[in-house]
Amino acid sequence: MSESGCIRTIAIVGGGTAGWLAACMLVRALPAGTAITVIESGQIGPIGVGEATIPPFIDLLRFLGIDEREFVRANGATYKLGILYRDWSRLGRDYWHPFGTFGATIGRRPFHHYWQRAAAQGLAPGIADYSLCAALAEAGKFRFPDPRAPGAAAGLRYALHFDAASVAGFLRVLAGKLGVQRLERTVASATRRADGFIESLLFEDGGRLGADLYIDCSGFHGVLIEQVLGTGYVDWGDLLPCDRAVAAATALCAARPPYTLSRARAAGWQWRIPLQHRAGNGYVYSSAHLSDTAASDDLLGQIGAPLAPPRILRFTAGHRRRLWSGNCVALGLASGFLEPLESTSIQLVINGVFNLLDHFPDRAFDPANIEAYNRELLEELAHIRDFLLLHYWGSGRDDAPFWRDVRAVRLPDSLAQRIELYRGTGRIRPRPGELFTDLSWFYIFAGLGIRPAALDPLIDARAFAHAQAAMQRLRQSVAAEVAAAHAHDSFFGAGA
Repeated sequence: MSESGCIRTIAIVGGGTAGWLAACMLVRALPAGTAITVIESGQIGPIGVGEATIPPFIDLLRFLGIDEREFVRANGATYKLGILYRDWSRLGRDYWHPFGTFGATIGRRPFHHYWQRAAAQGLAPGIADYSLCAALAEAGKFRFPDPRAPGAAAGLRYALHFDAASVAGFLRVLAGKLGVQRLERTVASATRRADGFIESLLFEDGGRLGADLYIDCSGFHGVLIEQVLGTGYVDWGDLLPCDRAVAAATALCAARPPYTLSRARAAGWQWRIPLQHRAGNGYVYSSAHLSDTAASDDLLGQIGAPLAPPRILRFTAGHRRRLWSGNCVALGLASGFLEPLESTSIQLVINGVFNLLDHFPDRAFDPANIEAYNRELLEELAHIRDFLLLHYWGSGRDDAPFWRDVRAVRLPDSLAQRIELYRGTGRIRPRPGELFTDLSWFYIFAGLGIRPAALDPLIDARAFAHAQAAMQRLRQSVAAEVAAAHAHDSFFGAGA
């Protein structure tokens, strides 16, 4: 390819976390001389009162050259060791989806098979007995991983909770330092070339801007990907019926736990995300089962007086039929929406940008390259959809119409096959590159009380007896690390 065919100009429509994150990632990865402009409207405020991430976000900070401690300090961030699910399998019962390692491989067999054997023998093993992240979270403690240390600390992983609006501003400043240009304009529409590609953006004030590549981070409206290109939307509301959220921030009234709390409610679920300076709260619910007013009243009844009036967010689970169309790529809410039950929203932006870099075009925009990008990301979205759906379908709740309805959903074949394999054998066979590993699936299956009919035959009674000493050492290692760790709150200083 001649140099004249290279992408030289990129226009990102929309700021917020998605737009500025994309700008920072692209300017770090692309050749010097690639001009990146973010068009950000001053009329549109940020969405969300607290954001939770998953461990790959820490890797992203390193990729961007961001000092983690500075990021935590600047954005009111706290550490996250996993998610505590309350009342999902039944009222009054908790279970964990922690990060990091679980036990250790014994005799080349994944540890969760030994855990299943112990459970089948009535030994009542706990997840926190073998997961340092779960054990630390239960104790309200935190420590950083140490890959050189023996024992459980080597496999610890963590993520962050942070103020989403603050992070958008932090990334905006970073992008500016890296050479990204910002225009405060509102995009009204766009002109198109004869081949259907976008030619230039049209602003409300009458100005225009052309680019080689356009990235739509304009939120639910999809100003380019939908309003201009009309790609259409695949609605997954029949599988994931929650289509509303009411969100509000509250003052801190207790220690900040190092985890996200997800509590099942009558028509959905409620989150609590601790930040250094406040707590983010929300109720994700189905409007077919609960009105907006009732949801808001319910949330306020649970959390007390908010710092500002609660906000109602409306969405439809699903995705654009094409995430990349012509010379336009959609990221974030412009590309679709999956509820934040497993904190995947920001990770989907990150994965979208990394996949764009893996399929980065020239100005010929090869159709096969575009189709490969779309295929890979749509497969990832379906994988995450299935993982979220398992939480609902596998619930033991039958005390409200919402729960009875979600348990009656006809499962996609992809999820039905995973459940069948686990129920029959206790095995989980994730596909390469999937966001959620076999451990993540195991935590949800086990937490919801779904037990396999048969156990791994390679872990028979004799093999299990030999492994019990190793299991005891693993429990002791986890307990020792928890005893030596410091309170989570101690990482933020007395004035935090």
